[in-house]
Amino acid sequence: MNLKDKIRIIPDFPKEGISFKDITTILQDRDAYKYTVDKLVKICKQWDPDFIVGPEARGFVIGAPLAYGLEIGFVPVRKPGKLPADTEQYEYDLEYGTDILEIHRDAIKPGQKVVIADDLLATGGTALATAKLVEKLGGIVAGIVFVIELSYLNGREKLKEYNVDTLIQFEE
Repeated sequence: MNLKDKIRIIPDFPKEGISFKDITTILQDRDAYKYTVDKLVKICKQWDPDFIVGPEARGFVIGAPLAYGLEIGFVPVRKPGKLPADTEQYEYDLEYGTDILEIHRDAIKPGQKVVIADDLLATGGTALATAKLVEKLGGIVAGIVFVIELSYLNGREKLKEYNVDTLIQFEE
């Protein structure tokens, strides 16, 4: 299956000059969605993770079925104020400003291996922030997987200390 053909490209969204890569077309196609999750399961098995960690919101729709396929747990990473128990925070830089992500303090124990899963690797900021949260809790980032990589934004460079794998690459 050619997953790249399943991606809907929306020009000038969310602003002019951006070519948005929409994965909802994969999510709506049961065969494409299953194929995507199965391919990611195969990649992640090599790292033998204890958990899948997914940043909101599209990291949930990729990470939760991936965790199910691997028969392991799923840990959500959210924006501030969305998780009910005690959290650990990580603030990171965006192109214009900063953002914060949170994880439950008791979600990952020291030495546990995780794979971070998300829909898209662009600049790598969200994935790196998620990795730093995992490491703050003593977890080990065994790998990071994405459905799509926008290679021209060089996000992989920001994640060079981690194992990174993607299913689809866009060069421009």
